[in-house]
Amino acid sequence: MADFVRVAVDAMGGDNAPFEIVKGAIEALQESDRLKIFLVGKEQVVKDELSKYTYDADRVEVVNAEEVIEMAEPPVMAIRTKKDSSIVKAMFLVKHGECDAYVSAGSTGATLVGGQVIIGRIKGVERSPLAPLIPTQNGVSLLIDCGANVDARPSHLVQFAKMGSVYMENFCGVKNPKVGIVNIGAEEEKGNALVKETFPLLKNCPEINFIGSVEARDIPLGVADVIVCEAFTGNVVLKMYEGVATTLLKVVKQGLMSNLRAKIGGLLIKPTLKKVLKDYDMDQYGGAPMLGLTGLVVKTHGSAKSVEVKNSILQCVTFTEQNIAEKIKESITSES
Repeated sequence: MADFVRVAVDAMGGDNAPFEIVKGAIEALQESDRLKIFLVGKEQVVKDELSKYTYDADRVEVVNAEEVIEMAEPPVMAIRTKKDSSIVKAMFLVKHGECDAYVSAGSTGATLVGGQVIIGRIKGVERSPLAPLIPTQNGVSLLIDCGANVDARPSHLVQFAKMGSVYMENFCGVKNPKVGIVNIGAEEEKGNALVKETFPLLKNCPEINFIGSVEARDIPLGVADVIVCEAFTGNVVLKMYEGVATTLLKVVKQGLMSNLRAKIGGLLIKPTLKKVLKDYDMDQYGGAPMLGLTGLVVKTHGSAKSVEVKNSILQCVTFTEQNIAEKIKESITSES
């Protein structure tokens, strides 16, 4: 089949590399005939993992990279000095047009730096945010930014809102997505200096459907499709989200195993409970794309298992087929 979506996967990145990374890549390959995967890492190590699976060898290529950027390394220095690392070599595949997208569970800092320095931003994009999908009562919302730009300016947040709207409309099929800014109250005059200055800019931006402030407690209700904030706030929201979900799951399991009556009740509600828990399992939504770059970068959790890796790779297919990067470029260009 011609015109594959070509995805460069950092096979050495993350706590569970390379086995969960390679497993997720093969699972993605089995689910989509649109994929060709480039596994970048120590060649023999990657090939040893691949030997465990049956797959279409014409759609998998191993690219040797002898170095690994560790989580604790200074990102800028690592990108500059480790030219033979899996992160750097995978990103250059995207930069040179040999791949359409890059997926990694490795160093977030190195991925952020490499995305901007190696792949590069779309002309006119001031900052590139990380934007994960998070489960809500009404489906999913896009949290933008969750970790890339701690010291953002109002103009950055406006661009985040525009890029997020493009992504939600084209990736998730949400027409005229509702945009909200994270705040400590619903009133326009509330918030810190950044929120107060950004609010009127969003309110007067014709390209987005701005609904005003969104308090943290309203985010899980799905009141907005695009949740705009700087990275410090976004990361706190995301980590709290994940922590509460993990805690609730443990408490529910403990409760259902506490006595015989609870165990019987647990068996009765098990099918419904499994569906609800699946809807709130963030692994199924893949990773966080770094929007506003000339090529697609998707960052998954450092602890990602194969299901998140698989879904992150499949994310790249939809992103590429919907030509989202070009639509973001058009949206940003319209500013001038």
